[in-house]
Amino acid sequence: MSDWSGSGAAGDRCHRRHLIHSGLGGLIGLSLPTLRRLQAETTSAGSSAKAAAVIYVELAGGPAQHETYDPKPRAPAEVRGPLRAIRTNVPGIEFSELMAEQARIADKLAIVRSISHNSGSHETSAHLTQTGWFLRNNQSRQNEMPCVGAVAAHLRGRNSPGLPAFVAIPRGMRFGGAAWLGTGFAPYETVNDPNKSPFTVPNISLARGLTPERLADRQSLLAELDGARRLRDTAGTTLAMDRLADEAFEMLTGDGARRAFDIDREDAAIRKAYGRNPIGQSMLLARRLVEHGVMFVTVRVPGWDDHKDLEKSMRGKGPRYDQAIAALVSDLGERGLDRDVLVVAMGEFGRTPKVNKTAGRDHWGRVMSVLMAGGGLKMGQVIGATDANGAAANAAPYRPQHVLTMIYRHLGINPDTTLEDHAGRPWHLLAERGLIRELV
Repeated sequence: MSDWSGSGAAGDRCHRRHLIHSGLGGLIGLSLPTLRRLQAETTSAGSSAKAAAVIYVELAGGPAQHETYDPKPRAPAEVRGPLRAIRTNVPGIEFSELMAEQARIADKLAIVRSISHNSGSHETSAHLTQTGWFLRNNQSRQNEMPCVGAVAAHLRGRNSPGLPAFVAIPRGMRFGGAAWLGTGFAPYETVNDPNKSPFTVPNISLARGLTPERLADRQSLLAELDGARRLRDTAGTTLAMDRLADEAFEMLTGDGARRAFDIDREDAAIRKAYGRNPIGQSMLLARRLVEHGVMFVTVRVPGWDDHKDLEKSMRGKGPRYDQAIAALVSDLGERGLDRDVLVVAMGEFGRTPKVNKTAGRDHWGRVMSVLMAGGGLKMGQVIGATDANGAAANAAPYRPQHVLTMIYRHLGINPDTTLEDHAGRPWHLLAERGLIRELV
């Protein structure tokens, strides 16, 4: 897939990576007691996700509901599309033929077929599904509001020392940045393709010749500057930088991060089960990360903007996505992590009910399907319904913000919380809030 690494929230990620790569210029914010404490700690990321975690799979471009989770086998050919509907292991529920592996474990999935909004713009819709707010400037390429992962990192923090709270595979979502929360809450990006061996991620090892002791000693030379800088800080910037520096120091000096990201430790049979391709190995890496203690992981899966040649495109990526999601959900269950880890797979919108003249489907915000799994929610069901053509919700209409409300609920975050931006203006986490009642 030529656009494998996606675009992401460039403004946030560049500054964060620079701080880590520079041996942590941000370490100027660490006090000596903190450094000594970190030196003394052994960062152990045990294989448990007893603290709640989320895997958010971004289906970038907007998948067609007809060719995934809401087929219309009895509709006219121009609506039905090129693919067959198949039965699942839950009576009365059908998926597209390309979702065959998920059809076998539909009892472990919940599909919300009635998510809707009123935008057909990639930017506006992606910002909505990733932050809970529409863009005010629909030409913007930067977050106006912080994404759900950044908010969770800010309010909830890390599940495990030595690991970041928020990781993006391979890069941040289209609007996966922290906005005015600051760089310290932007995702750590893995950058590289986990299907390639050896798989490496940036900045989790000390530079050659640099030891934890030498890193701490460098800070002692700057300690006297610390107090003066704090006196000048009027915007809370110091605290945010301290957090980033603490996190980076622990990643560099412990072995928890190296073990969590080391996908080459996985058994060959497990790797094959997920699929030896970027989608499959990204899902496997996401499982490793939440298992070791990462709180929020996004997986960007691009290539769903099928304005033409829909069947060819879907037959290429559909089975890979299907295999990977089915393996992820099954694997989490087998490891006893299905209550602790919530999986969400969502694009920015659905596709038009009628196939267009170039054998594709165009943007359609009026309805889309969203997959959810785990999180202790009620599985084995379809929530909501669409009309005969899959054009609009005619039962249990929900908004993308309801999906994000469920994410915050799973993480123990009150969705009615407000945060202040740089100007001191309070903002709710979401423009509207509410549970998907059928799930709880």
